[in-house]
Amino acid sequence: MEDPLKNYRRLLRIWLNDRRLAREGKRYRRLFSDRNMAIPDEATIRRHVSTQFPHIRPKPKGQLRILTIHHHYNWENTAFIPALAAFGAVDHYDWMTSFRSHLTQWHRSLAQAMNVDLLRRVRTLADEKGIDVIFTYLSGEQVLPETMMTLQAFRIPMVNLALNDKENFVGKIRSGRAMGVRDICRFFTLCWTSTEDALEKYCVEGALPLYLPEGANPDLHKPMDGEQTIDVSFIGQRYGNREDIIKRLQADGIHVEAYGFGWPNGPLDTEAMVALYAKSRINLGFGGVISHTGTYCLKGRDFEVPMSGGLYLTEHHPELAKVYDVGGEIVTYSGYADLRDKIRDLLDHPDKAREIRRRGFERARREHAWEMRFDNIFKLLGII
Repeated sequence: MEDPLKNYRRLLRIWLNDRRLAREGKRYRRLFSDRNMAIPDEATIRRHVSTQFPHIRPKPKGQLRILTIHHHYNWENTAFIPALAAFGAVDHYDWMTSFRSHLTQWHRSLAQAMNVDLLRRVRTLADEKGIDVIFTYLSGEQVLPETMMTLQAFRIPMVNLALNDKENFVGKIRSGRAMGVRDICRFFTLCWTSTEDALEKYCVEGALPLYLPEGANPDLHKPMDGEQTIDVSFIGQRYGNREDIIKRLQADGIHVEAYGFGWPNGPLDTEAMVALYAKSRINLGFGGVISHTGTYCLKGRDFEVPMSGGLYLTEHHPELAKVYDVGGEIVTYSGYADLRDKIRDLLDHPDKAREIRRRGFERARREHAWEMRFDNIFKLLGII
C-alpha cells in the first residue's frame, strides 16, 4: 500500500506541474497572437535557409559529411546513426562519454568543460574534414547559449531534435537558465519538434521550427516469427498510473507482462523488445507525460511497435490521427474500461487483430522510418 504522505506529495507535484504548464502555454499563445506570428510552412523554411546559407550547394545522397551530437542512453545510436549513414559519412560526439564518472557534478563544472571540448571537436572536424550539417539531440541542460552562438559562427546548418516539448520546452530553471531548449533554440538553423503545440513557443523565441514525429529503424524493427504466448505486453518506465492499470488488467484475468526500468522484469535491449512484440497478441502503450495529467505526446513505441509487426493499442490523443488511421492501423483507448473492453474484443477476434496489425506495419514501413525524417529535413536545408 502506497504511503499516504508520498502519494500526497506526488499529487501535489502533478498539480503544480499542471499549473506551470498551463501558465506557460497561455503566455506563449498570447505572445504569438500579439505579434501576429505564423507557423512557418516548408516554403518559408526553404527561403529562410537559402538566405542564411547562400553558399550551400546540394550534394548527392550519400556524400554528406555529418556530425551528430547526442548521448546514447538506450536507443539513440540505433535510431540516428544508421539513418544518418544513408546520407554520408557520420562522426558522433557523445557529450557524456568523457564525463560519465563525474555526473554528480554535472551542473557545476562539467557542463562548462564539455562545452569547451565540444567546440574543440567541431573546430577540428571542420578544419580537417569539413562538415555539411550538424544534427543534435540536446537541451539547455547540456549546451550553453554562448556555446551555441560560437557554433552558429561556423556557418554550418544545425538541426536540433526535441521529443518532449510539451513538458520540457522550458523545463526546470537553474541560475536563470532553462534546462529545456528555450534559451538555445534560436541558434539552430532548424528546430525539429515532435510536439505540434510547441511550434508557437519556438516562433516566439525566435527559432525556426518544424513539426515531425519520431520514427523507427526498419533494419531493427521488423516482424519475427514465433508463437504468440502473451495476451498483452508493455515496455516502458514504471511511473504514474501505469502500474495501477496493469494490475487492474491482471486482476481482470488478462495476461499482461511489463518490462522496463522500475518493473520486476527489468529493461530489454532492442532485439529482445522486438521479440516480445512478436510474442504478444497486443502491445500496450501509454501516451501521457510524466508528472502531468491530460497531457500527451507521441512516443518512440508508436512507430517501433507497428514497424515490428505488432498490434498496437495505446492511449488516445489527437496527434496519433496525423500518423495513423486510428482503428484501422492502430487502436486507441480512453480510460480503463475502454482499454479492458478493447483488449477483450481484440483477443476474441484474431482475424480483426491480424488485419490491423498488417495495415499498421505497412503504414509504418511506408512513412515512418528515421531515414525518411532526415530525408525531409536535409531537402528543406538544401544540402541534398
